[in-house]
Amino acid sequence: LGMKAGVALNPHTPVESLSELLHDLDLVCLMSVNPGFGGQSFIERTYEKVRTLRAMGDAVGANFHIEIDGGVTTSNAAALVAAGADVLVAGSSIFRADNPGEATTAIKNA
Repeated sequence: LGMKAGVALNPHTPVESLSELLHDLDLVCLMSVNPGFGGQSFIERTYEKVRTLRAMGDAVGANFHIEIDGGVTTSNAAALVAAGADVLVAGSSIFRADNPGEATTAIKNA
């Protein structure tokens, strides 16, 4: 059918809760702010959650993307990718910028 399976975890949900599902997932979205409204500060423990989730997937040969949603900026984008993230959602840092195009490019090049 061409569909993909994904799940989103709130900041306080442990990534270990997905251990039995990893082979069934195409994408895991880790919320790095509390859901509800934009412009919140990035939750620093997200880096460790990304590393843990990536290691869990690698350990069992699961192939899924890790998406980070919330508080993504040029100052944390490179570290998130280095930790194992594949997809970054950067709403406020782009749409609140004076030049959204330049902000997008800056995050992609971070």
